[in-house]
Amino acid sequence: MKDKILKAFEESVRIKEQFGKENVEAVVAASKMIAMAFHEGKKLFLFGNGGSAADASHMAAEFVGRFKRERPALPALALTTDVAVMTSIANDYDYSEIFARQLKAMSEEGDVVIAMSTSGNSLNVLKAMDTAKRRKLKTIAFTGAKGEKFASKADISFVVPSDNTARVQEAHITLGHVLCQMVEEILFETPRKG
Repeated sequence: MKDKILKAFEESVRIKEQFGKENVEAVVAASKMIAMAFHEGKKLFLFGNGGSAADASHMAAEFVGRFKRERPALPALALTTDVAVMTSIANDYDYSEIFARQLKAMSEEGDVVIAMSTSGNSLNVLKAMDTAKRRKLKTIAFTGAKGEKFASKADISFVVPSDNTARVQEAHITLGHVLCQMVEEILFETPRKG
């Protein structure tokens, strides 16, 4: 049992290290994209299913509340949290519309979307990504090794080099924290003199 425990931690660390090294330029680009949108008064929408839904909520909370520093609230909204909205859309239309319909209601050109699907096959996430493109939103995809097709739909994509859902989600939440930190630094770090 101890060997399995250690193996899980080692695998998580190895995948995150590889992912970080392979995606540092994309992290810079995504951080700047999100920061610029906030600077211009735009919003960030996040969504996914299951663990990705929880990650979307977690990231939105970090932006609206704070991550590391005291600063103004930033307009981030997880489309995974309003049970009445989600179930009414699923009931009256189809479950595949739960995120797309919310984007139609609340987004405007220049807003940013972070769409999460570890498999890259979630129909509701794919439909929302198509809606985002039609509405001229900026798009960021979080996915795993099997999500290349989904990743190709985004302006910026992050593909974790694993098909193990747990390892992919662990890398995604680390990525979320890094993005929050970088956006805060871009928007609120006081320039140093000298």
